[in-house]
Amino acid sequence: MNTIILQDILSTRNIIIYFTFINLIGFLAMYIDKQKAKKGKWRIPEKTLFIITALGGGIGTIAGMYTFRHKTQKSIFVIGLPFITVLEIIGILYFRIF
Repeated sequence: MNTIILQDILSTRNIIIYFTFINLIGFLAMYIDKQKAKKGKWRIPEKTLFIITALGGGIGTIAGMYTFRHKTQKSIFVIGLPFITVLEIIGILYFRIF
């Protein structure tokens, strides 16, 4: 019974919904942080942006970074976000294939 419940939760549909949602959050986080930076207000911690990326939102955070030209001068973001995203894609492919 537990296997059936886990299969329902980890359905392809739910996984697609999750990745769409987390990438949208990543994109919006970059937008919000850029707007806050322009106004000199409270900012989203860099750690939070990396956590969103590590949770599967790499495509969204990277798209937001370049769309809003935000954090593009910081090598930790220019290198770090794609690195995390590539590692996740490799991990997904490895565990999905084998």
